[in-house]
Amino acid sequence: MLAASHILLLLFVTTLCGPLARLVRLPMPLLQIAMGAAACLLGMRTRIEPDVFMLLFIPPLLFSDAFLMPMRELRQMRGLILGLAVGLVLFATICGGLFIHLLIPPLNLAACFALAAVLSPTDAVAVSGMLEGRAVPRRLMHVLAGEALLNDASGLVCFRFAAAAAVSGSFSLLNATGTFLLVSLGGLAVGIAGAVILALVQRALMRGGFDHAPTFFGATALLPFTVYLAAEHLGGSGILAAVAAGLTLRRSGTFKMMGTQTRLGSSAIWTTLVFLLNGMVFVVLGLQLPGILDDGLAMMRRVQVPLWRLPAAVLEITVALIVLRLVWLAGTVLVRSVRLRLVPEPGEERRVTPRLLLATAFAGVRGAITLAAVLSLDDDFPARNLLVTLATGVILCSLLLAAIALPLLLAGVATDAIDPHEQEIDHARLALADKAVAMLEEEIEDADEERHDVLRTILDEARAKRERLKLAAEDAPEEERDHQLATFRRQRQETAIRLRLLRAERQSLSELNHRGEIDDDTERALMHELDHQEEVVLATARSLPRALPRDHEDHPEYEAFGNAGRS
Repeated sequence: MLAASHILLLLFVTTLCGPLARLVRLPMPLLQIAMGAAACLLGMRTRIEPDVFMLLFIPPLLFSDAFLMPMRELRQMRGLILGLAVGLVLFATICGGLFIHLLIPPLNLAACFALAAVLSPTDAVAVSGMLEGRAVPRRLMHVLAGEALLNDASGLVCFRFAAAAAVSGSFSLLNATGTFLLVSLGGLAVGIAGAVILALVQRALMRGGFDHAPTFFGATALLPFTVYLAAEHLGGSGILAAVAAGLTLRRSGTFKMMGTQTRLGSSAIWTTLVFLLNGMVFVVLGLQLPGILDDGLAMMRRVQVPLWRLPAAVLEITVALIVLRLVWLAGTVLVRSVRLRLVPEPGEERRVTPRLLLATAFAGVRGAITLAAVLSLDDDFPARNLLVTLATGVILCSLLLAAIALPLLLAGVATDAIDPHEQEIDHARLALADKAVAMLEEEIEDADEERHDVLRTILDEARAKRERLKLAAEDAPEEERDHQLATFRRQRQETAIRLRLLRAERQSLSELNHRGEIDDDTERALMHELDHQEEVVLATARSLPRALPRDHEDHPEYEAFGNAGRS
């Protein structure tokens, strides 16, 4: 019962951080840590066993990152991302471990490498929470997301070997290399096999007419845990298995084959699950922060070292990791520049400014994966409390430095006047409109009279939509643009009115239920219908050309447009 109450309290604190982050304007990870620390000071205590902690949080977070990773950008920037995710991890592990050993000579060298390895993975979720609402180059965010996905696996595999060496007291590079390959390939094989089996089962069920959102979501949510445990049991890397499973399931395309209800329901539930898991990791960090700090200070007193050396060591390690990251990035940019001079490539003319380089260096914050891994160390691990204290301090320090430095650095980084992502959306919409018009024109030729009239009406609407999209995409004459803007404003007003009507119908439905004229089942069924109608109205509004300016937002109908769905 005690464990259940702790889980409920963790969920409550994590959920509470959502609205509080908007209220206090504090980055979500920092707020979650502060809330956890406050809960600890108020008497809440919790301890999760290391193996359970690793199993509960790592597989689903890595699986989600892999599934949501934009594959086109991953392929386009694979050289840069792999360099950061693998090369930088090894560079930071070796150089960082040596630096930590020089900084703290009594600490075992293998333990120093373990600490450097566990600090090498970055957390793109944490940095995206800090940059929310700011103009950030999409290319930078894609690089950070791809790096965070892959360096989780490489960093934690390095951590595993370094931790084993620290416990056993011996290390062989040859044996470690062979074991690394076997562990990595085994984990990848298990992850791919698990995802393929699940995809085949889901396809077979869908071909048989079975499309049940709870079942499909349950199976997908269990997949990362299943492949993680299977890979670990067989001696492979459960971390790489979770990543491989996410990437493979995404490539299988089964999610696109599911029904609309299943896709929407699964997406909503999965988003909530990942938010809670990621938030709970930072809340747990906050809960353990006072105890970790006490252990660190007590240890400093035992060895008769000035207390200021602990925060100083945390700051020095954090700065060293940023410098190592900056050196690696500068070297990567230099190599790229030399390569482009020797072999020019179209589309590779982007220049990396020093400000953007610094922003990328500070954006390598540590977060959930680092915390989960360092807390997974057994109590008898050499200098465990010191490693946990230092890793926790680096997480906090990197988050604070990023919260201060990134807004200042990115304020001077130029972003495109028109978001390429928005342009791509408009381009794709125009292509879809062309396809719809072509299909309707083909069908209308052989249609009978009654069907011909129906197709003609739909065809006229499709052609009108295509023309609107063309006007938005091209440099149209001023008169046509004015006419298009007038049509756009009319559609906005129509959308606002429809949303207000739906809100009134919801209110009326609630009143009917309150007076006892309809029962709860009837209210629920009709409310479901109204929700679907609202989704259609909002989808129509979102499909308007994004290149058109959205002025006159002070019109009362526009205010209703923004507020109608909130009641």
